[in-house]
Amino acid sequence: MKTDGGSDAAKRRAGERAAEAVEDGMVVGLGTGSTTAYAIEAIGRAVDDGLEVRGIPTSYQSRRLAIDVGIPLTALDEVDAVDLAIDGADQVAGGDLIKGGGAAHAREKLVDSAADRFLVVADPSKLVDRLERPVPVEVLPDARPVVERRVRDAGGEPHLRAAERKDGPVVTDNGNLVLDCAFGEIDDPGDLSARLSAIPGVVEHGLFVDLADATYVGTTDGVDVHRY
Repeated sequence: MKTDGGSDAAKRRAGERAAEAVEDGMVVGLGTGSTTAYAIEAIGRAVDDGLEVRGIPTSYQSRRLAIDVGIPLTALDEVDAVDLAIDGADQVAGGDLIKGGGAAHAREKLVDSAADRFLVVADPSKLVDRLERPVPVEVLPDARPVVERRVRDAGGEPHLRAAERKDGPVVTDNGNLVLDCAFGEIDDPGDLSARLSAIPGVVEHGLFVDLADATYVGTTDGVDVHRY
């Protein structure tokens, strides 16, 4: 269910512009996805030019890319603070997001929420007036039936995410399953976020409410920056 919409040029502009916020000595959260990859590559080039940073990857994908471009890595339990996180989104409405198209939202939320500043990188196709994509919910495998019932009680329709090019469901880096839960237009993301978090067996969900400090949106000829 990963979102691939938007031009590569717009994604590149957004990612590279956000990477300019990285300063010498920072600990940087490295998000997941095609737009964030451009930011990671830009940070890698800055490291080649002498920038000293440490990165905290949010997925196997971002870890491998960071290693490939030469960014030194660390972990949350090895640092006192995260100065900045750069991450993408599947849908953006003001400062609220839906993430999890790449099934990495549990660690993404952990790192993004720990950062002093969280910058979202996106192309215009991700911007909406109201969140309405299905919300990815990572669940413990044994908890799937319970969570599905509770999601339906909350007005949602859960669907187990199927893997591509293999039989069976998607399995996250944490060894869990993902339910994509359709609620239609989400009038109150904060309320739904709290309700999903309260369900036993839910590891994390893809609603990121009031976490973003700014969104960098790549356009045909530049970058629009929205601050919150």
